[in-house]
Amino acid sequence: MLKQHLQNKNIILASKSPRRQQLLKGLDIDFEVRTKDVDESYPSSLKDLEIPEYLAKKKAAAFSNELKENDILITCDTIVSLNGEILEKPNDYNHAFEMLNKLSGKMHTVYTGVCITTSSSQIAFTDKTEVYFKNLSKEEIDYYITHYKPYDKAGSYGIQEWWGYVAIEKINGDFFNVMGLPLRLVYQQLMSIKN
Repeated sequence: MLKQHLQNKNIILASKSPRRQQLLKGLDIDFEVRTKDVDESYPSSLKDLEIPEYLAKKKAAAFSNELKENDILITCDTIVSLNGEILEKPNDYNHAFEMLNKLSGKMHTVYTGVCITTSSSQIAFTDKTEVYFKNLSKEEIDYYITHYKPYDKAGSYGIQEWWGYVAIEKINGDFFNVMGLPLRLVYQQLMSIKN
């Protein structure tokens, strides 16, 4: 359905994340992956929910002179927020352990900002999901980090891995948003693009 709607379009996903690539494949559309290294700093005045959309737009700006008439560029960013503190990708084992220990027994919020850009228009939006972790033992945290090495993941975990199976009590919102792409909203926006 979406594939037919976008049949004359060239979809570009600007993300190195294998999870985002896997999710977008799930919408049954053809796309290419094109990435650039973009500085992911942001103004300290931004609130947590504003950061991922700001970064998604910043990533889109890196392609501004390259988009052809039939191109649709998708850029995204995901952050984990614990009471307003941003938990980014961990630097090393100790950093990951510290983050997961902080998240243990608490609710945190995952925000994903998405920017969909064509040569003539741009739309950006953010989705949020609340994730509740059970109390986790130091042994469980150590096991996860040692075996799954979550160093490329905001908040030091992947909901689609062992951690998601054992740590999560409940979520409010879109599961796929926690993986890095709110598919329902992406689908709606892509369907609304005029041919």
